[in-house]
Amino acid sequence: MQNENNVMDKKEVLDTPTIIQTDESLKDGQNKCPKCGATDISLNVSTGKLRCNFCRHEFEPVHLDKLQTDLNNLQGQVLASGAKDIALDSSDIVTLKCSSCGAEVVVDTASAAQARCHWCRNVLSVNQQIPNGAIPDVVLPFEVSKEVAKADIEKFVGKRKFYAHPKFRQEFTTDNIMGVYLPYMIVDINSHAYLSGEGEHLKRTHFDSDNNTTYYDADLYHVERDFDLAIEGLTIESSGDKLDNSNDNKTNNVINAIMPFDLENCVQFNANYLRGFSSEKRDINVEQLKPIVDGEAKDIAKFSIHDTLAQYDRGVAWSNQSLDIKGQMWKSAYLPVWLYSYMQVKGNQKILHYVAVNARTQETMGSIPIYMPKLVIVSVIVEIFGILAMLYIDFDYNWLFLLVGFVYYFIIYSRYRNKAARHKYEVETKTNVTNLRKVDNFIKTENNLTRARIRGANDSTVGSQSMADNMIDAIADSNPLVSVIKNNILKK
Repeated sequence: MQNENNVMDKKEVLDTPTIIQTDESLKDGQNKCPKCGATDISLNVSTGKLRCNFCRHEFEPVHLDKLQTDLNNLQGQVLASGAKDIALDSSDIVTLKCSSCGAEVVVDTASAAQARCHWCRNVLSVNQQIPNGAIPDVVLPFEVSKEVAKADIEKFVGKRKFYAHPKFRQEFTTDNIMGVYLPYMIVDINSHAYLSGEGEHLKRTHFDSDNNTTYYDADLYHVERDFDLAIEGLTIESSGDKLDNSNDNKTNNVINAIMPFDLENCVQFNANYLRGFSSEKRDINVEQLKPIVDGEAKDIAKFSIHDTLAQYDRGVAWSNQSLDIKGQMWKSAYLPVWLYSYMQVKGNQKILHYVAVNARTQETMGSIPIYMPKLVIVSVIVEIFGILAMLYIDFDYNWLFLLVGFVYYFIIYSRYRNKAARHKYEVETKTNVTNLRKVDNFIKTENNLTRARIRGANDSTVGSQSMADNMIDAIADSNPLVSVIKNNILKK
């Protein structure tokens, strides 16, 4: 009964957030140059500083220092004020009073965070957070210039022009790329993780020529890992449209795939960073994102102790996995992306392809429309060569040559569409493991196993993998040659 009360108390703490106001130092209206007082201010992409367009003075960005940085002491649920729930009944229309001439200027925060006074031309910025989810806590300024982003996109597309649709090749131009601030939630987590299961260590392999089978002898162990885990900067899209990767008519996953961002360089939100760029409003609340965060945090916990499992070269099958979240801190962010989009029309179907560039790291990912007749014809030719190879080459697994045409088709299709491309959050998110307790108890030696990996191995899989991904992993586990093919498929 006492344990149940403790669980309920912990749940109440996590469900009742502490709100930290992050915009108290910002003003609603003008941001003035500290040197000359002008309000015409914009971002200098090459330096990352704000620059007065009148006197050319540049000044340092303001960093957000109100949030807790020692994640090991983080308790309960903490929300930066920009991450509060969106009030559906609040108006997007905000009226700003110009302090220079007294005129009132209307800003539609659904599409902009700045306006210019129509009388005195002073720039007015909505920096004070309003209860409609338009103003985030932090922003990561653009650092990659448009010219560099154009070159990255052209290089990405140039490597994929052979099978690209002729109409796409004809119409492709990077002149229309846009710099966009997309909305994200950044989550820091203080947790305790426990995993238990079985792992196998390979002792020897031997091949039986009579039945054409490879056998494996392995030591079986009972494995446990118990540890405290701090997760820093888990990043989730907070736009419902961009979060939806199941829509085949939009290649949203490529936007996810260009993460991670260098979040340590985020600064306190200032609307002047948005000048010259587009932005998209957040429309997803914390409660809607919690199931995603919980699932990804469990994956991160599993991968965070990979280096302690080196001896289990046949893998680990975790049968019990738990993650006790002691504290969470959420903040809303604008992160910079250079975006090229192309609308492909196929009969009554419209497919929106993206090529995206991380405007901090230059990580590039995209989807290119494929000219299917050309790909099918070449794949058939490759399959014919595969059949001939099967007939004339002496090889124990020569039946695999029958798959070569299908594998070639799948590799090329994957390289052009990149539907499996994603942010590898499980290894790219910053973590800190402390108070690690390890159990590695020998159980027995198993002989004449026919699988290349332990049955039920799940130490290298994540919850976001599709059924097709898991099926490929299972096949690869049972055949080293297919494992090599899988690795080629997953290359960019």
